[in-house]
Amino acid sequence: MGILIGVVVAIVGLALGVAIGYFLRKQIAQARANSFEAKAEQILTEAKNKQQSMILEAKEKAVHALDEVKKEEQRMRQDVHAEKQRLEKRENMFDQKLLEFQDKQAELVKKAERVQQIKQEVEQIREQHIAKLQEVASLTRDEAKNALLQKIEETSKNDLLGRIIKLEKESSEVFEEKARTIVVDAIQRCASSHAAENTSSIVNIPSEEMKGRIIGKEGRNIKTIEKLTGCEIVIDDTPDSIIVSGFSTIRRQIAKIAIEKLIQDGRIQPARIEEFVEKAKQDLALEIKRAGEEALYKMGITGIDPKLVNIVGRLKYRTSYGQNVLNHSMEVGYVAGLIAAELGMDAVLAKKCGFFHDIGKSVDHETQGSHPEIGHMILKKFNMDEDICQAALTHHNDKPYNIYSSVAKAADAVSAARVGARRDSYEQYITRLEDLERTASGFNGIEKVYAIQAGREVRIFVRPNEVDDYSAFQLAKDIAHKIEQELKYPGEIRVSVIRETRVVEYAK
Repeated sequence: MGILIGVVVAIVGLALGVAIGYFLRKQIAQARANSFEAKAEQILTEAKNKQQSMILEAKEKAVHALDEVKKEEQRMRQDVHAEKQRLEKRENMFDQKLLEFQDKQAELVKKAERVQQIKQEVEQIREQHIAKLQEVASLTRDEAKNALLQKIEETSKNDLLGRIIKLEKESSEVFEEKARTIVVDAIQRCASSHAAENTSSIVNIPSEEMKGRIIGKEGRNIKTIEKLTGCEIVIDDTPDSIIVSGFSTIRRQIAKIAIEKLIQDGRIQPARIEEFVEKAKQDLALEIKRAGEEALYKMGITGIDPKLVNIVGRLKYRTSYGQNVLNHSMEVGYVAGLIAAELGMDAVLAKKCGFFHDIGKSVDHETQGSHPEIGHMILKKFNMDEDICQAALTHHNDKPYNIYSSVAKAADAVSAARVGARRDSYEQYITRLEDLERTASGFNGIEKVYAIQAGREVRIFVRPNEVDDYSAFQLAKDIAHKIEQELKYPGEIRVSVIRETRVVEYAK
């Protein structure tokens, strides 16, 4: 019983506890719900307030922006209006100027018509006066003109002659002084020595007994040397020497080197001769190469094909009028470079034009054609500059290719005409002077002609009763022109015409 009561009490207590817990839980849940609703309401209220303020702020900004747009529109309208007024004003001014221009144009047209009318009237009056003058003078216009010119020529002949002579003297003195300065400076700065070479070379031998060994049994040694070298070996009574004769300097040099080596070796026989001739050719080839390289180095010319260097070296063993062609080419190159520098041209290109102008002489004995044509062909083959090729081709022509060809031609003449540079035989010298005197004598009024200063000057004495001062002036030009056309000469020839009048009277 007691247990039952206890159980009942426990059940009742448990039920009460459950009921109380439920109630408390419900109250707590209700309180929490009320609290969340309040917060949500508060948040919602704050959001609505914030939204309202943002809307108001946005409206204020929109109103402000609208005001700005309206103000900007107003300014643009004002600017457009002002521009429109300016354009209208400018258009009005243009219309006004156009009207003024049209008025001036119409006025000028009227003035031009008036001037043309006056011109016609003046021309008519001039024709009338000319007709009246012709009637009074009994001369036509052309007859009067010729008479007037003849009268002026007669009265002013001496004055005109003096003026012409003075002007020509002044200009010629200036240009002659400038040209002399350039040429003399070039010659003084680059004059090189020239060895006079003949068609023979001398080989020294240690003893007279060596002559017999060079001749050999029945002359077989000397015949072998002559056959292999193409030169003539002259053995005479000249002590301790033999002569190698031949027109080719290269062949003479090969023969000379071979003979010298044979003398040193001492074994002179056909087999050894052939061997030493080949060695001499090889040695000469090396010497030719060294000569070409040395010449190009002295000239400051680089980038040349090795084959062309060998061709340049061959010029060392080539002479022209007794002048070594390699030395001559170097001198022409130096002179051309100096002249070009004075004239403001490309001195390096001019130096090359002068140096390579005679390159054809290195092979002109072996190839058909003149040395200018051969030189042009060689330079073209090695892709040299066109100015250099044309300088080689035209350095003997009357009309050079361009200014560089002219400079090369002038430098060539300077080098060739320099005193002592070239040799002429006595017969050639006399013939040249006779041709010069004969050419100058072929004019009327000439009394005597003398070629002086080794043909550098020709003096002509005229008969004063046949040639007056003005005619003497023209005669000098005509003689110089005829010499240029008919004669070939290095440098220049001075033509001096002398007219002398002597009046003799005796006091008794």
